[in-house]
Amino acid sequence: MTIQTTPHLNFRGDARAALEFYQSVFGGHLVATTYADAGMPADVPGADRIVFGLVAAENGFRLMAYDIPGRSEGGIAGGGSTRRENNVTITDQALFVSIGADTLDELQAYWAALAAGAVIVEQLAASAWSAGFGMLTDRFGVTWSVSVTAG
Repeated sequence: MTIQTTPHLNFRGDARAALEFYQSVFGGHLVATTYADAGMPADVPGADRIVFGLVAAENGFRLMAYDIPGRSEGGIAGGGSTRRENNVTITDQALFVSIGADTLDELQAYWAALAAGAVIVEQLAASAWSAGFGMLTDRFGVTWSVSVTAG
């Protein structure tokens, strides 16, 4: 039996921009179905927003997203923040998206791309459990935990 877990992020109007950004970072193909594509009259406000979005890449990256109907203030639903304080990560966010790569070089490329417009929570560096670990909150409010997975 095989099972696959895919993060599904709920946005307040930014799903298309977020999906396009994640595709630019991780590669792959993008599927973006609007509410109008799914049958909502095109003249209804929000018909151009995303009802189903997916980025899927050959490297295994998968992420889904949609826009909450009637919401347009931008960013991810749930909001919150994550920060470091006294060497402890403090957060009121419900989730982080975690990615792992086999090498620090591979991870650094993803980190550099995700870091554009991001708030760095913890710089990418060696840690007690990984040859490379870092956290950031991207321009859409999504916090990413990245680490080297090979020992």
